[in-house]
Amino acid sequence: MTIDHPTRFWNGMTIPDAGTFLLDEAHKRVGFLGKHMMVSPVRGELTRASATIVVGADPLASTVSATMDATSLTTHHDERDGHLRSADFLDVERFPTVEFRSTSVRWQGPQDDAMLSWARLRNRSPERSEVPAARIQGAGAGHFVVSGLLTIRGVTLPIDLTMQFGGARRDPYGRDIFGFSASGTFDREAYGLVWNVVLETGGLLVGKKVEIEIAGEAIRQD
Repeated sequence: MTIDHPTRFWNGMTIPDAGTFLLDEAHKRVGFLGKHMMVSPVRGELTRASATIVVGADPLASTVSATMDATSLTTHHDERDGHLRSADFLDVERFPTVEFRSTSVRWQGPQDDAMLSWARLRNRSPERSEVPAARIQGAGAGHFVVSGLLTIRGVTLPIDLTMQFGGARRDPYGRDIFGFSASGTFDREAYGLVWNVVLETGGLLVGKKVEIEIAGEAIRQD
């Protein structure tokens, strides 16, 4: 017997009912972006990763746990990949995985975005009634902010990921799925990835900030 798991309407979106979902191996990308010589972006990917997403009855009580295989790192350049996997950076022989565990989820709606922009302009915290309606209208549908703990090279630090919800539906194989994308930024030196070279013209060979780029689909398991 097939159990029907209906979707529900929440904050203007169709989201899945509560349950446990796993990241779809065939539809995922766990990527990163760094700066080379302070001028050009270099993109890479961890090609092997798994994640469990437990969608709560209250969507803001949902949880995420993910494990990424650091040995699967690729930037499509063998010499650079070997260096990034070495003890100068990820040290994958000692620390073969990168881990993420969520600690909270919150919703950042268009009114919240408008209030933050208004506060920056006024350099203070505004009352909601002070924000002009024109700044609230058309500000966007909002997004989730998933706060959690990111572990790299044995160091665990907090990070916020901005998550865009892509929609929920049943696929042609009868599976309940939803799509998402997420992004965040961390300081690699805080995790002990401190290798660098000072350029003769000033600046550093490798940028300190690393951007995370995640996209994928998750499949219901219950």
